Amino acid sequence: MKPTTSVSKFLSLVLRHRPEIAGVRLDAEGWVSVEELIAGCVRCGIPLDADVLRDVVRTNDKQRFALSEDGSRIRASQGHTVKVSLGYEPVEPPEVLFHGTVSRFLDSIRVEGLLRGKRHHVHLSETRETAVKVGSRRGQPVVLTVRAGEMHAAGFVFFRSDNGVWLTDHVPAGFVVEL
Repeated sequence: MKPTTSVSKFLSLVLRHRPEIAGVRLDAEGWVSVEELIAGCVRCGIPLDADVLRDVVRTNDKQRFALSEDGSRIRASQGHTVKVSLGYEPVEPPEVLFHGTVSRFLDSIRVEGLLRGKRHHVHLSETRETAVKVGSRRGQPVVLTVRAGEMHAAGFVFFRSDNGVWLTDHVPAGFVVEL
């Protein structure tokens, strides 16, 4: 595993789920100062400086992190289990979006639809290829098609994160198509 990969995984843990591990506090919108984050990571034995941090943000294949315009703060773009308000505005989605999963979740999805679980939102992608990558993290991927345009017309709200992930609170089973 590349050093930047292990740093990225640790940053995901801290900025999305457990900021207390590094002794940092996220503000209401999920931001933390770069200096505070670096100091917290170093205290945890994670070799991090401003150059490495910028490299991780720039090269992360999923663009999970965002730096503030002045570069003084950082946050995760989505996927939080801690309470934050990312400030994304509602936006009309494309007609279809995709969700990557594995077959062991299909029975539940057929009944309950796609649930956000401990996260703030259900995550959807614009491309089948991205959904395959997401599903592959847990085994043999299954790609589901979500009729997002119909959902939106029915009053469901969608957001698009800074890194292009589509977010919604819940996808009822009737809007999920198995291929």
